Amino acid sequence: MTERLNNLKESPSQTAGPYVHIGCTPNFSSKSSYSYDLGKTMKIGPVLGEEITIVGYVFDGAGAPLCDAMIEIWQPDAAGLFPATNETRGIADPNFMGWGRSTSDMNTGEFIFETVKPGTVPGPDGVMQAPHITVWVVARGINIGLHTRIYFNDETIANSLDPILSQIKNQKRVETLLALKKGVGRYQFDIHLQGPHETIFFDI
Repeated sequence: MTERLNNLKESPSQTAGPYVHIGCTPNFSSKSSYSYDLGKTMKIGPVLGEEITIVGYVFDGAGAPLCDAMIEIWQPDAAGLFPATNETRGIADPNFMGWGRSTSDMNTGEFIFETVKPGTVPGPDGVMQAPHITVWVVARGINIGLHTRIYFNDETIANSLDPILSQIKNQKRVETLLALKKGVGRYQFDIHLQGPHETIFFDI
């Protein structure tokens, strides 16, 4: 027979707090003896495909940029291949990590990724998906990390055929997932946590 522990109350939920930088990017917070932070560099040598820079901000519901957010991305290489042991379609670019981590600047709130434009990849049913990058966002005030995607506004045909984008009922909101080309090899992608321009987040 088990005893009911009615005296134990549920503890409050916890957010990433202001310490996420210390734990995940210690050099950013000047609390590290390591030479570099994991995820800071996605390219460890000459890479194949188009090298791009993605810059952006994470905005709160009031439209102010968060200066303590951390963003992680996962993506295939330019040929659509992942640097994973279960990748059976070919050999991924050995100089491309496929994963990156960036913190928002403590003064401006801007985050930056130096990466490559991803190739198309098949979904679980084999249908090809438009070039995209998977994004995870954590910050003070966020209880559970938020998942979204970065697509590219200059991939019009591929985006129109993408099986995920086509399932979005309000097609006007698709634009919240599009990185805007701002020049040669440069894209702008802002993440809005709330408000009229709220980014689409995925429940995964």
